[in-house]
Amino acid sequence: MWEKIGVRSAVATLALLASGLSMPAQAQQAQQGSQKLCVYDLLGAAGDIFAMAKDYVVASKAWGANLTLHAYTDERIATQDFIAGECDAVFATGFRTRQFNSTTAAIDSLGASSIVKDGKVDMDASYEVVRRAIQVFASPASTKIATNGRYEIAGIIPFGTAYPVLNDRKIQTVEDLAGKKIAAFDYDKAQAVMIQKIGAQPVSADITNFASKFNNGVVDMIAAPAAAYKPLELYRGIGTKGAINRFPIVILSYQMVINTSKFPANYGLESRKYWSGQFDRALKLILRAEKTIPEKTWSDLTPENMIKYTIMLRESRGTIMDQGIYDKQGLTILKKLRCSINRADSECTPDSKTF
Repeated sequence: MWEKIGVRSAVATLALLASGLSMPAQAQQAQQGSQKLCVYDLLGAAGDIFAMAKDYVVASKAWGANLTLHAYTDERIATQDFIAGECDAVFATGFRTRQFNSTTAAIDSLGASSIVKDGKVDMDASYEVVRRAIQVFASPASTKIATNGRYEIAGIIPFGTAYPVLNDRKIQTVEDLAGKKIAAFDYDKAQAVMIQKIGAQPVSADITNFASKFNNGVVDMIAAPAAAYKPLELYRGIGTKGAINRFPIVILSYQMVINTSKFPANYGLESRKYWSGQFDRALKLILRAEKTIPEKTWSDLTPENMIKYTIMLRESRGTIMDQGIYDKQGLTILKKLRCSINRADSECTPDSKTF
């Protein structure tokens, strides 16, 4: 019962927020022919994301599309090609798709999905927050929010938790990070803001070189999901002294963006519903990747530090939102969903001003 209330409440909030926006122009009926879907996958055409995209192509025929797939191992190029019109749709991480829709990209905000109870992170509950967020954005009420000019979010799936990957497992507190060098993606300004807040040094990086900078000792820490551990050989940078800390900095998403002029009317809604139905499949891939990491590689924060880090991220989200990087509407929806699951949290009191 409470699960339905949580999702319904968020949908109602989203509809209310959307009511103040102007109605976007209806998408034109797509011309006969094929549409090009550009897919970023760390492993290219051999990766799990690309495999999911293949099944999507089959399903999309029922909604009037005729997709051809193109694999990319650099999502910067994939999104640039999409903007240039070389692709009619793109499937990439929420960090990259934020430029097309900052509201749905709120899922990829620091700690926005994390549920911490009694000093321990509840990953099942945290992924439930993500599941419900995806359900909210897949609902018909979300169409106005999902659409931004000619761009529309046409699906979201979880990609895994970005954990702190360290070259020294003794790093356990915020104070320990002071002066350390941490990779910060150029296109996600929130990372540099957070790194500077804790007194560390942000080092410019992107998806093509952040792992090599860690493995070669240029930086002391990166944030990465389990799916990156083997392909990017992160065990080299971890060595015998490092670790992956079981603290969820952010639960990452993959988001599909379409150029609405290239697709039939209502295509985006059908596509969002499809990808919402792929949540469990995506989660299985995430958990499988985490199991490939040796148990000795993991480390855990003390309950006190877990709570401290969680509060720090919570406060930082508001600061980053005030700087125009994070979206207030999206963060409001995520908070409602967190509180539908963990009502006892202090952020869920009526007078709480956090996001």
